[in-house]
Amino acid sequence: MKSTYLEKQYQAFKERYPNEKEYLQALHHVMVSIDEIIDDHPEYQKYNIIERLSEPERLISFRVTWLDDEGNVCVNRGYRVQHSALIGPYKGGLRFHPSVSQSVLKFLAFEQTFKNSLTGLGMGGGKGGSDFDPKGKSDREIMTFCQAFMRELFHHLGEDVDVPAGDIGVGQREIGYLYGYYKKLTNQVTGTLTGRDISIGGSLVRKEATGYGLVYFVEAALKKIKDTSLEGKKVIISGSGNVAIYAAEKVQEFGGTVVAMSDSSGFIHCEKGVDLEAIKTIKEEKRERIETYPDYDARGKYHEDPSKMWEIDADIALPCATQNELDENSVKHLIKNKVMMVAEGANMPTTEKAIEMLRESHILFAPGKAANAGGVLVSGLEMAQTAQFDSWDFDKINKRLKDMMESIFEAIYKTAKDYDQENDLQFGVNVYSFKKLAHAMIIQGVV
Repeated sequence: MKSTYLEKQYQAFKERYPNEKEYLQALHHVMVSIDEIIDDHPEYQKYNIIERLSEPERLISFRVTWLDDEGNVCVNRGYRVQHSALIGPYKGGLRFHPSVSQSVLKFLAFEQTFKNSLTGLGMGGGKGGSDFDPKGKSDREIMTFCQAFMRELFHHLGEDVDVPAGDIGVGQREIGYLYGYYKKLTNQVTGTLTGRDISIGGSLVRKEATGYGLVYFVEAALKKIKDTSLEGKKVIISGSGNVAIYAAEKVQEFGGTVVAMSDSSGFIHCEKGVDLEAIKTIKEEKRERIETYPDYDARGKYHEDPSKMWEIDADIALPCATQNELDENSVKHLIKNKVMMVAEGANMPTTEKAIEMLRESHILFAPGKAANAGGVLVSGLEMAQTAQFDSWDFDKINKRLKDMMESIFEAIYKTAKDYDQENDLQFGVNVYSFKKLAHAMIIQGVV
């Protein structure tokens, strides 16, 4: 960074949180971008915007004690990071996964704050979860854990305070258990959790939203910057959860061919195109590993080591699994294979060095703060439907999702161009979001 002020701020955070590498990585991404504009805005230093916007407003941690099916007393750690309510109630998912830590959730909440500011909806940023692992647990154990988790968290939630949703390990089943117990504890029927089943006030398109939104963003960027489209393009997608599955579905609708998908154990490669119905059967119905794919489609070949997937020849790469999965070694293969675009469906799946390599190779890069905003967009639309006692049809929500993702692209594309950083979408999203949040902070005073 050129700015000594920003460098001093970043070093102070490194000294304060030396073991929170994910959180520090997220801060660094933003500071590198605003390094280009900080000298033009002395008010940012005057009001200490960097430190105020980087520190969460509130970090809640608690013990979760629950009984498994054998009657054993189990203990997990639970968290909720309420990062910023500058432009609305805290909004962001709950993640149940062994990798959950304070650092991971602080980075996710920080990213969520910037992402939500892009949407044009009144939503602040938050994130939460637990190191509980739903894999291998019975439905009863998951229900028992969700109820114990909510028993500790419900005091801090409310439709005008903090509105969680799902994330890794938290789907409609878990949201249903959490929502049911929240109602029991509060004696209130409100829209305090989103991602609910449609029968209890959820929204259509929520399951598809992040994957669909990612592809809408990619299509808009390809048309504007590369004068092309997804039609006829070969696409590799990491992951095989909701984001990856519905990104693949939309890629196919746009005429692209998904040639590879993965999970944590390995990946499948199908040169003629992945059979998406087989993937849905494996992951959504049977909850199996992707290694069983050849049992459903003999054309597909299973390979261990999901990192090797990035070596496959493709035009577009969509990392949709987890943070820092796309590293320098993987990007070397993407560059060699002349990939034209990398767009993040997961949160911060690309390492800093890998991003720099993509930039130096003139490969279009779409950061997750913008490209995967579709999920929270439809969560916001679910909140609107709840408030209006209304339910919108699939086509209406899908059209609004498409229009809003295209608007996000146009806003960050224009921001980058205005600062002579044309086509640098990471610069565009960080500067656009930062300026919006900084303005909201300044006009509300020192609070």
